[in-house]
Amino acid sequence: MDSARLFRATAVTLSAFGLLVAGCTDGGTTLSASASASRAVASEEELKAFYGQRLRWRECGVPGFECATLRAPLDYAKPDGEQVKLAVSRVRATGPGKRIGSLLVNPGGPGGSAVGFLQGYAGLGYPAPVRARYDMVAIDPRGVARSEPVECLDGPAMDAYTQVDQTPDGPGETDLLTASYRRFAQGCAKRSGRILPHVSTVESARDMDILRAALGDRKLHYVGASYGTFLGATYAELFPSRTGRLVLDGAMDPSLPTSELNRDQTAGFQRAFESFAADCVEQPDCPLGTRSPGDVATRLKAFFKRLDAHPVPTGERRPLGEALATTGVIAAMYDESAWPQLREALRRAMKGEGAALLALADSYYERESDGTYSNLMFANAAVNCLDQAPAFTGPDQVTEALPSFEKASPVFGRGLAWASLSCAGWPAEPTGAPHRIEAKGAAPILVVGTTRDPATPYKWAQALAGQLATGTLLTYEGDGHTAYGRGSDCVDTAINAYLLQGTVPPDGKRCR
Repeated sequence: MDSARLFRATAVTLSAFGLLVAGCTDGGTTLSASASASRAVASEEELKAFYGQRLRWRECGVPGFECATLRAPLDYAKPDGEQVKLAVSRVRATGPGKRIGSLLVNPGGPGGSAVGFLQGYAGLGYPAPVRARYDMVAIDPRGVARSEPVECLDGPAMDAYTQVDQTPDGPGETDLLTASYRRFAQGCAKRSGRILPHVSTVESARDMDILRAALGDRKLHYVGASYGTFLGATYAELFPSRTGRLVLDGAMDPSLPTSELNRDQTAGFQRAFESFAADCVEQPDCPLGTRSPGDVATRLKAFFKRLDAHPVPTGERRPLGEALATTGVIAAMYDESAWPQLREALRRAMKGEGAALLALADSYYERESDGTYSNLMFANAAVNCLDQAPAFTGPDQVTEALPSFEKASPVFGRGLAWASLSCAGWPAEPTGAPHRIEAKGAAPILVVGTTRDPATPYKWAQALAGQLATGTLLTYEGDGHTAYGRGSDCVDTAINAYLLQGTVPPDGKRCR
């Protein structure tokens, strides 16, 4: 797979949605905006024109939903300079009961469309008592979907990019891989040079505070999943006194450098795969062996190796090689409900029919049937590469790290280690750095972790809850990415009580 740090959780594609990050390596033009300049921020008095704006709501083609456009400065150090226009949507509280306020939702990514998530799931699918008391609201973060989206490659170029071998066997294949990263980065710089230095999580969190004011809310109430937990925690760090009820589900640990995040996530996918393998050997249709979970892993690795040498047809111009097959398998790790689909896709692929496994990879990349892609992977790279320095700066560092990644995951480690080269040479300088987030002075914040989460390992939730001065940890003992709305009455009841009454569950509460 061509990604290395993409966290995501929605109910749109595979019923859970999560990634790593696409990126670039050496080369590319460095865009203006130094780290120090990007951290400078105008005073709230200088930003009053933005804080005082009124949203003009309109119908937007989806019954029951309204849309509006929020203005924010492109550069928070230059409020009189260029602006960005950010897409906002809402569905009003249904009642009965007194309205609490607005509840912002973010599905993660980075790069996932919050507006799409609201209109496609949360606005009608969140628990009825929550929708009764809150206006459900979403804003696409800058650079994402409807909010001046980052663009990098056209459809055919992206098709080629997703097929590049992620497990190079020698210098020639390594050169091909790094060249593909370089073309990706150059495409981003060429197509999105204006917005690229200004899509950091800090800037998006500041945008959320402007939205809070435009909605007329004194406090910001929020449910963020996966990467959305980092966005929510960042908001609490910047504006603790304005933080209301925050649910951070599938939490990230902001204190870890990129290399550790990537290695931890690699181990998370291995843990999820082991759960899949244990289930697979109990099923009559398991195509990877019936003796032991270890047998499943051995056969899958052998299958990937065969695909590396001999891709199988898919019924279209894109054959199924190792890179796309690995992406398809990883896509199904986000939600155990996709395991039957994965077993069938693998069975067909092992018989020489790759279309079903290719479809799983396409769902991960948000590739449409007409060959176009959403901007998810582009925005994902742009945000991640701005938020932190790269995990590795060149192939030699990846080679040195390979043993630790392969120890973390014998199945996926090699490919995810090379994907960790993603942000080296990114054309916009990073403006963030790993650090603890304490958010002293914030209201109680509910952090949710799933014990076998593939994309945001459980220990990250433990770490974030421990860092936050007012953090409380709620644990779901289970599989899949994130926990809210995924079938646990215990989890949903605890979160609903927090959102509706402000009642925080006992710290360390565990649900099954």
